[in-house]
Order: sequence, then C-alpha cells, then structure tokens
Amino acid sequence: MIRFNADEIFEMAEQIERNGAKFYRKAAETAEGANRDLLLRLAAMEDDHEKTFAAMRAELAEAETRPLTFDPNDEAALYLQAMADGEVFGADPSASLSGREPLEDILNTAIGLEKDSIVFYESMKVMVPEKAGKEKIDAIIKQEIGHVLDLTDQLGATTR
Repeated sequence: MIRFNADEIFEMAEQIERNGAKFYRKAAETAEGANRDLLLRLAAMEDDHEKTFAAMRAELAEAETRPLTFDPNDEAALYLQAMADGEVFGADPSASLSGREPLEDILNTAIGLEKDSIVFYESMKVMVPEKAGKEKIDAIIKQEIGHVLDLTDQLGATTR
C-alpha cells in the first residue's frame, strides 16, 4: 500500500483549491452582473482555502512531513501533482465550460466536484499513518464540507 504523510495531502489540497479557483474564474469570464460577482467570490473563497491549507501545512510537526518512502528523484511530488489535477476539478476544470452554462449548472457542477474532493480526501486519509498526521486530514474534509454547504445555499438562492 502506498503511504502518504499529512504534508503531501495538504500539498494536494492546495493544488485542488488552485484548480477550483481557475474553474470559477473561467466561468465568470462570460457571466454578467450578480452572477459574475458570485463566481468571482467563489474563486476568492478557493484562494482563501488554499492559503488556509498552506498555513495548516506550515504548522505540521516534523513527523507529519517526513517522507514515508525513499524518493531520490522527487517523483512523489510529480505523482501528487498528477493525482490532485486528475482526481478533483480535473487538470483544467475550465476546459469543460462553453461559456453558455446557466449559473445553476455551474453551481451543481461545483457541488459535485466538492463532494468528489471529500471522497478523495477520505480515501487518501486511509493511506496516512497516525504518526504521519492522519487526524489533520479531517481539517481539510471539514473545510470542504463547509464549501459544499455554502454552494448549496448559493444554489438555493439562485433557484428562488
């Protein structure tokens, strides 16, 4: 079984947040008025999440950042980048946007992607030993659940 530490999971979380911000900014390019403002606020929220995860990552103990496998060529970083890009929000989440999607569709897509991120982190948590910061992954999951709730509220507001 592949093993990760909390530092590596936070690294993936930061990349996933960058991908999410890009998705919202691309969707905002063709939106107008209040919809554009909302999408830009969602992109900023993703930026804030990235900063939060970076700060949490900076506070990890040494045992939570120590590599669990020998990796002289730093291939683990490339693997983690590929996983983060491919598993949640896709390598380029904005590529699927035509610019003609109604806000409701964009929010439904975002909610689905956020839910996918929760499943992703839950599955990654299994691969983090207790001594390598397993409990810290719950903080990421909690943030993502909050984002799903926020997006669901926004979706409700747009359909009223």
